[in-house]
Amino acid sequence: MGKKIIFLLTSLLFVWVTNAQDTVLKGIVTDSVTGEGLPFVSIIFRGTTMGTATDGDGNFSFSARTNVRQVDFSYLGYDTKTIEVVPGKMNNLKIELVPTGIVLDDVIIKPKKEKYSKKENPAVAFVKKVIESRESNDPRNHDYFQYDQYEKMVFAMNDYKPKPKKEGKTGRFDFLVDFIDTLDIGKTILPVSEKEKVETVYYRKEPKSEKRVVKGNKSAGVDEIFSRDGIQQILNEVFREVDIFKNDIPLFLQRFVSPLSTIGPNYYKYYLLDTIEVKGQKCVDLGFVPFNSETFGFTGHLLVTLDSTYFVQRVILNVPKNINLNFVSGMTIEQTFERLPDGTRIITKDDINVDFKLSEKTKGMYARRLNIYSNQVFSPPEDVEIFKESAPVITLKGAFTQSEDFWDTNRPEEAGKRKQNSVEKLMAKFRSVPLFYVTEKIVSILVSGYIPTNKDPLKSKFEIGPMNTAISGNAIEGARFRVGGTTTTAFSKNLFMDGYMAYGTKDEKLKYDALVEYSFNDRKEYRKEFPLNSIRLEYMYDINQLGQQYMYTSKDNMFLAWKRQKDTRATYLRNAELTYYHEHYNGLAYGAVVRNRREYATEYAVFDRIGPDGSIQKTKAYDMTELELKFRYAKDEKFYQTRNIRYPITFDALIFNFSHVMAKKDLLGSSYDYQRTDIGIQKRFWFSAFGYIDIITKAGKVWNKVPYPLLILPNANLSYTIQPESYTNMNAMEFISDEYASWDLTYYMNGNLLNRLPLVKKLKWREVFAFRGMWGHLSDKNNPANGGEGLYLFPDGSYTFGKAPYMEASVGIENIFKFLRLDYVWRLNYRDHPDIQTKGIRFMMRITF
Repeated sequence: MGKKIIFLLTSLLFVWVTNAQDTVLKGIVTDSVTGEGLPFVSIIFRGTTMGTATDGDGNFSFSARTNVRQVDFSYLGYDTKTIEVVPGKMNNLKIELVPTGIVLDDVIIKPKKEKYSKKENPAVAFVKKVIESRESNDPRNHDYFQYDQYEKMVFAMNDYKPKPKKEGKTGRFDFLVDFIDTLDIGKTILPVSEKEKVETVYYRKEPKSEKRVVKGNKSAGVDEIFSRDGIQQILNEVFREVDIFKNDIPLFLQRFVSPLSTIGPNYYKYYLLDTIEVKGQKCVDLGFVPFNSETFGFTGHLLVTLDSTYFVQRVILNVPKNINLNFVSGMTIEQTFERLPDGTRIITKDDINVDFKLSEKTKGMYARRLNIYSNQVFSPPEDVEIFKESAPVITLKGAFTQSEDFWDTNRPEEAGKRKQNSVEKLMAKFRSVPLFYVTEKIVSILVSGYIPTNKDPLKSKFEIGPMNTAISGNAIEGARFRVGGTTTTAFSKNLFMDGYMAYGTKDEKLKYDALVEYSFNDRKEYRKEFPLNSIRLEYMYDINQLGQQYMYTSKDNMFLAWKRQKDTRATYLRNAELTYYHEHYNGLAYGAVVRNRREYATEYAVFDRIGPDGSIQKTKAYDMTELELKFRYAKDEKFYQTRNIRYPITFDALIFNFSHVMAKKDLLGSSYDYQRTDIGIQKRFWFSAFGYIDIITKAGKVWNKVPYPLLILPNANLSYTIQPESYTNMNAMEFISDEYASWDLTYYMNGNLLNRLPLVKKLKWREVFAFRGMWGHLSDKNNPANGGEGLYLFPDGSYTFGKAPYMEASVGIENIFKFLRLDYVWRLNYRDHPDIQTKGIRFMMRITF
């Protein structure tokens, strides 16, 4: 019996010892709104005195011999959270604490059910004081302001883990494991692009001027196949430097409402969460969430000094989980500020971390843009002549070839030391793999549209293309085949040659275009890169589609071959031009064109000339020798430059265009006296997070008596695609006038209506409304119905405007599948014209955040 008791006690002791093995807790505690680590959070096993606290970054590691399964996490200003753990085991935890007054539901920040009121709310009263004081400590209140800025951008594959290999087997990309990096939060990434820049910024208050002098600039990565300057322009707009003290924050090509905006109290809910000490100064932790989590706002915290200055010391911004923002699955912006003895606010760090995903099932990409600011000075620069430079950004010679010693000296400690296995070495490894090498070449051709004639694209002196114009078609030519090419900066940085040949299977005619251009500025990448200062000679013979001019694509683009009706309104045009054009950094541009052209009639666009006695004479062609003067102003215009086209990144800049064409009859063979004037204004107006409206207005007049090819032919869009500055349901040459005024209004609402519909808002669709039209008039002298020697009879189906302008309206939805826009377009008047389309659906591919 005694032995049995001893055995039983021994067994119980064994079970107790086994169950009382150390329970290990390890992980991080973060703010559920901002994602930042919370320091000194209390961690206690429930009902015991055993516990610990997080460190200054929110991390913890602790073990205790206990069978308790419940652990309490508590922190002043946050709701206590209790979780279940497994006794005697390692428990890796990631804990999110919710600020008091906010609840976390499926990682979506929402106010509690209790009614939120702005009236007599101390948090609202407090933030209004912060808003009132935001301008008083602005460093740009000083006459001069100068500082150094270091910028680093990293793009990486997110949560990258190499696939395990079977024993003895190797793979093409085994070397990737040597380039894996680990973030502070423990996430593994594979950097595939890295950019660094060191510059000094000079600001002058009166007259206002800001110049950036780039001292060092380096980049490497998979994005090398794109234009270096073009990519930099896009990144500068997508990852704009955040100014929390402005009403709007431009980011991801959208406009976010700042929590310190004057409309902030009507857009955000504010909470006084806690009083904490930052650098020996008592601060209020001011939390905020938008009323509608789908709109373009932030969640986060402002740490504001608890004194009469209401100085913002630190900012944490996150995007809500439900925000109608594409490809961004998470984002945190952290900014820190210091107050100088005179009260001036200076920013010391601007750090943005973003997780991008094409879909929820993909791991996506990680991006970080870090700006470190130092050496702030408020006196005039040593060389005040810097403000006389025309370019806003001055890149010093050798900036792109700085040594590693330069970068070691100028790279801040927070940016991290240079790793031995850099992105440059990764790209060299990638290119040693034939599969990647071939894939990179194919992608490069698809992106640029051109095929280099050298294995090293940087050494290719001639490129064949553009490839998207190789095959197209229209009603006159039938199938159209085209081949062309251009010289590059490897051939010459100043002298360029470009051209193409095309052949139509139906008309069996050979067309061609050849140009020679000399640039007075050295070109870095492309012939047409900004700023232009060149003279060009061009000779061309090709089809001329009357009343069909596309703004941002070639008429030979294969995607425009599918049309709603036959595009037979066309002539043949032989054209020789000598052009001088000069662009300036201040947005001013001007040019002059001397042009000699002969336009030939076709069976679809006949030239039936009215004779002196009223008889009709068939005319094969007419000749014109013209002088055109151009003027353009587009300050701060942003675009992505390709070899042939500039694609606007934003339309925020005011764009003004003016042109005047003149010709004298019988001078150098001109068939007519000719004067034509055109003027245009374009601007985007933002309504903060409530979307924006693009406005385009134009007007023009032909001053002389001339035949219809020289009159004003509205731009008709016969394709099923959405084309800017054209009329969707108008036929080509349907209207002819000698004076006009037009408008094009497009309102992008960014989902502000659809976001309010419970089921639809999950689709993240966005509304688009458009209204466009043209008023026109044809004077009696240019109306062939009144006779008129020298005029051509209008083709069948061509009309003059009545008293009312032509108008059409559309309602559309964009962001379908994150890339598709569909518009339903109505023609509002002149619906009695034969063979017209009064309504229809149009589409376009538009990828946006």
